[in-house]
Amino acid sequence: MKQIASMSALLVAVSLLSLSQLGCQPAPDTNRSASTPASATPEMVDTAGIESELLRIENDWPRVMREKDVIAVKSVEADDGIFIRPDGTVVTKAEDVKDMEGGAVTADSFEMAELKAKVLDKDAAVVSGITIINGGKYKMPDGKTIDISGQYRFIDTFARREGKWQVVAGISVKAPATSASPAAKASPAASVSPVAAAASPAVRPSPTMKPSPVMRPSPAATRSPLPKVTPQ
Repeated sequence: MKQIASMSALLVAVSLLSLSQLGCQPAPDTNRSASTPASATPEMVDTAGIESELLRIENDWPRVMREKDVIAVKSVEADDGIFIRPDGTVVTKAEDVKDMEGGAVTADSFEMAELKAKVLDKDAAVVSGITIINGGKYKMPDGKTIDISGQYRFIDTFARREGKWQVVAGISVKAPATSASPAAKASPAASVSPVAAAASPAVRPSPTMKPSPVMRPSPAATRSPLPKVTPQ
């Protein structure tokens, strides 16, 4: 009995010692968050460089149209591009190229005005502006010729693919022509003055505006030519 009592006492002592050691262990730190990787450095976007390149492409349209540069159209327009003309007609790159090769669009002059580029990220941007066509004609598939002279406001969406900027979508609408400013009126006192009030000159397009290559046909056209011929 004495041995059994001694053994029981020993077991109790061992149990108490074990519990004591467990109680001394520090509680796990639940406030310690998992290590977070250092934040990646934001990618730098050369906004000025992108804007300059896209404006160069748009300002080159007059030359493309004048020289019927089919190679430029094939390079700038994306193969899967979608383009909407002023009359709502949806055309593809293949149709634009066909019109260019066939000389369907002719004009005395093409001009580009109010060009603005907006960079979305390093591979996407949009350009808006006005294409002005003077003495423009478009030859329809049936042989008829329609007048496409006028001003067209457009937006081109660009995407950089394999390092090259291409137009993946574009839309053009007929815009009202710039109206002449009213003549200046003489003040009441001028009625007794022999000097007549000078009329202000009519508003003319800025000389810096360049011809727009991609003019799209007016809404009245059965199959509107491309108001702003895209050399994409």
